[in-house]
Amino acid sequence: MENFIVSARKYRPDTFHSVVGQASITSTLKNAIKNQQLAHAYLFCGPRGVGKTTCARIFAKTINCQNLTADTEPCNTCESCQAFNSNRSYNIHELDAASNNSVEDIRTLTDQVRIPPQIGKYSIYIIDEVHMLSQAAFNAFLKTLEEPPKHALFILATTEKHKIIPTILSRCQIFDFNRIKISDIAGHLGYVAQSESVNIEGEALNVIAQKADGAMRDALSIFDQIVSFSGKEITYKNVIANLNVLDYDYYFRLVDALLKNDVPGALMLFSEVLDHGFDGHHFITGLSSHLRDLLVCKDPITVQLLEVGGEIKEKYKQQATGCDQAFLFEALKISNECDLQYKISQNKRLLVELAVIKMAQLTLKKK
Repeated sequence: MENFIVSARKYRPDTFHSVVGQASITSTLKNAIKNQQLAHAYLFCGPRGVGKTTCARIFAKTINCQNLTADTEPCNTCESCQAFNSNRSYNIHELDAASNNSVEDIRTLTDQVRIPPQIGKYSIYIIDEVHMLSQAAFNAFLKTLEEPPKHALFILATTEKHKIIPTILSRCQIFDFNRIKISDIAGHLGYVAQSESVNIEGEALNVIAQKADGAMRDALSIFDQIVSFSGKEITYKNVIANLNVLDYDYYFRLVDALLKNDVPGALMLFSEVLDHGFDGHHFITGLSSHLRDLLVCKDPITVQLLEVGGEIKEKYKQQATGCDQAFLFEALKISNECDLQYKISQNKRLLVELAVIKMAQLTLKKK
C-alpha cells in the first residue's frame, strides 16, 4: 500500500509565494533578506495553523540560499537548500520548547550557538511554542538572545505572546500573523482539490473554510476527512452531514416563518433541527450568524462582509430585501440574550422556543 501523506504536510508551502494569507509579513521578510537588514531575533505570533512555523522554515532556508531567485525566493537547487529539503541541514536547528523547556535545554542551546555554520552565513535556531519555556529558562536565554554571535539568528514562534516576558519581547522583531480569510482558505482548498483530482462544490469549500476558523492546517485536515467520507465527488450535502453543520436552508425557512408570524411553523422547524441531533445552543448561535449576515446584506458597503459562496449569497440578498432593519436588530438582540442565558437555563428547549416566539411577534407588533 502506498504511504498516504496528509494534505497539511503534502501541500505545506516551501516558498514565500506559496504562503496563503500573510502577504504583508512575507513581503517584509523578503525585503529584509534582499536589503541585508536581518535582525538577530524574530518573534512570529498568532493563532494555530496560520503559517508561523512554515514561514520560519522558509525564512531560514532563504537566508542561507546561495542562489536566490530574482524575487527573493529560495532556489531549491543549491547545496544549502537541498540539505534543508532533505532534513539534513546542520545550519538550521529546530527546537520544540514544549518538551525542551528547562534551563539545561537552553544551556545546551547556548553552547551550540557558538559553533559557526558549515555552509552559508548563518546558523538559524527556530524555537517553536517558545511561551512554554520556564521562567528560569527564559532568564538563561536572555543574554544569548541580546548578544548572539554574528552568525546566529533566532526565530521564535508562539500562539500565546502574552506569556512571553517583556525582556524577551523587547529583543525581537515581532510579526503578528492573522487568521486566514475564508475566501483565501477556500481558494487554496480548491487548488488542493484540483491537484488531487477531487470534484468539490464551491459552497462545500466555503463550509470547510468556515469550520476551520482561520487555520489553514485545520482546513486541510477537514478536507482529508471529507475525502475519506465522500471519495472524489464531494457535495455540499456530504460536507454538512460529515461536519455536523446545520444546512443554511433551515435558517432561510425559519426567517420566512418569523416574517409571516408563523409561530407553529417556526417551532416545528426547531423541533426538526433537534430531531436531527443538533442541540439548541448550536441552533441559536447559527441563527444569530444568519441574522447578522442578513443585516450586512442591507447595505452595499457591508455586503462584502458576507463570507459565503455565490448561490447562497444571492439567497441572502433576496431574503434581506424582505427584512426590515429594525426587525433584524431586535431579533439579533433576542437571539444574543438567549445565547447568553443558555448555559444557566434549566429548561433549555423552552428558552430557545420562547426566543423564537418573541422573534415571530416582532413584525406582528408593526402591523
